[in-house]
Amino acid sequence: MAMSSEEKYEHWLDIAQHDLKTAGTMLANGNWLYVVFMCQQSIEKLVKGLYTLYLSDDTPRIHNIKAIFDNFRDKLPTKISDDFRAFFDELSAYYVNNRYPDFKSKLSSSIGEAEAKAILFKTKEVFAWLLTLKP
Repeated sequence: MAMSSEEKYEHWLDIAQHDLKTAGTMLANGNWLYVVFMCQQSIEKLVKGLYTLYLSDDTPRIHNIKAIFDNFRDKLPTKISDDFRAFFDELSAYYVNNRYPDFKSKLSSSIGEAEAKAILFKTKEVFAWLLTLKP
């Protein structure tokens, strides 16, 4: 039996919340790359959950958060801020594809504790805002 849009949303929300919690764990462990990766994952999954509610379609198999969001942004009760749109782009850059280990190594060396903390803080802010968009 196929899941309803609401059930799909709840599934995406559950794993998005888990990813956000994992980002906090990675911060406590000093694993800066995986802090930002899990932040990216949490927002991507929550946006995909919203996508299922607004469009009742299967979510696109892409990791560009802004591109996914843009599919339904005209249906939202409020406009997204330029700051949040820019943050979607920033987070999308932290998607870690295991097929490119050189990129992972380069990205890992460019992220420090302060940046990881700032990204986690901003992710929590954006996550809370995204939760308000559920119709």
